[in-house]
Amino acid sequence: MFLASRRNWSASRITIGSGHERNIVVTRDPSVVSVLVFDRSPLFEMSVPLSVFSTDIPRGAGHRFELQSVAAEQGPLRTTGGLEIRAPYELDALRTAGIVVVPAWRDPHERPGEPVLAALQAAHADGAVIVGLCLGAFVVAAAGLLDGRRAATHWAFTGALAAAYPKVTVDPAALFVDEGDVLTSAGAAAGIDACLHLVRRTIGAGPAAAIARRMVVPPQRSGTQAQYLDQPVPGRLDDDMFAVLAHALEHLGSPLDVEGMAARAHMSRRAFDRRFRAAVGDSPMRWLLHQRVLHAQRLLEGTDLSVDAIAHHVGLGAGVSLRPHFRRQVGISPQAYRQAFRAIDASGRLT
Repeated sequence: MFLASRRNWSASRITIGSGHERNIVVTRDPSVVSVLVFDRSPLFEMSVPLSVFSTDIPRGAGHRFELQSVAAEQGPLRTTGGLEIRAPYELDALRTAGIVVVPAWRDPHERPGEPVLAALQAAHADGAVIVGLCLGAFVVAAAGLLDGRRAATHWAFTGALAAAYPKVTVDPAALFVDEGDVLTSAGAAAGIDACLHLVRRTIGAGPAAAIARRMVVPPQRSGTQAQYLDQPVPGRLDDDMFAVLAHALEHLGSPLDVEGMAARAHMSRRAFDRRFRAAVGDSPMRWLLHQRVLHAQRLLEGTDLSVDAIAHHVGLGAGVSLRPHFRRQVGISPQAYRQAFRAIDASGRLT
C-alpha cells in the first residue's frame, strides 16, 4: 500500500496523453492492484505485473502497492509450463482494486468466462483502471471495454484482435496504448513498459525509475515506440494474398501502390482493401509503410549506409521522407536509433 495512510486517499484527476489530453477521474485507491490469474496462461507474462507492482522501492521513494493475485477461474490453475499455482484472492477482490491487470490469456479464439467479464465491467464502471497486457487485450475487448478505443497487443495477433472486435482500433506497432482508464500493451517486454508507465502516471517518475533500476530495465520507453520485432507475413492467408505480401516484402525499394497489390491478388482495390484489413488488421498502405520503416531499422543496425541511401533502399526516396515516418513509428530519429541499436566491436567494425 502507499506509505501514506490510505484513509487520506481521495478521488483525484489525472491528465493523460500529450496532444490529446483529457481528464480521467480516479475514484478508487490506485495503490490496490489486482492481477488476474487464468488457467494455462504463460508464466512469464503473468509475472510481469506481479514483479513490477511488488518490487520493493528504496526507502524515501514514498509509496508501496498492495498486490492481490486473483483466481479468475476455478482451480486448480496451471501455467503453460505445467506448474500448479494458487491465487489467494477471488473475483470479489476486484470490488476494491484501483488497478486491475489482465496479464495474459491462453487463446485469442476462446471467449473468457462470463463471471470474469462481468467483474471487469463492474470494476471499470466503478472507477478502476483496467490493463490488458499482450493477449490480455482479448479479455478486455471481450468485456467491451475497448470498443471505440485504440489498443495494442502482440504483433502476431493484431489481425485476430481486429477481426474479432471490429469496434476496436488496433495499433499494430505500438508498445502500449494509454486510453486513460484502459491500457493495453504488446508482448511480454512491452508489458513491463506499460506497467512502469502506469506506476509513473499514478505515483510519479521517481518510484517508477526506482522499480526499473531494481528490475534492471529501461526506466521509460514511449508507447508510440514501435515493437522492435520483424513482422513476417501473417498466417491464415489465402494463396493470392500471401503471394502479394511476400512480393511486397521482397520489393520494398520498388514503387508499390494499392492498385498494383490488388491487381497481383486478382481483386478490385475495394475488395483487396477489405480482405487485407480483415487478414492483417491494418490498411495496405499503413502496413507497407510500417514494413519500410522496419527495413530501415535493419539497415541502420547492420550497415554504414547514410540515411538518404537507406531511404532510397526502402522505397521512401530520400531522408527527408523517411525521417518523419521513422520518428512517428519508432519514437526517435533514424540517427538516434542507429546510435542506440547498432553494435560495434572494439575495433570499430560492425558485429
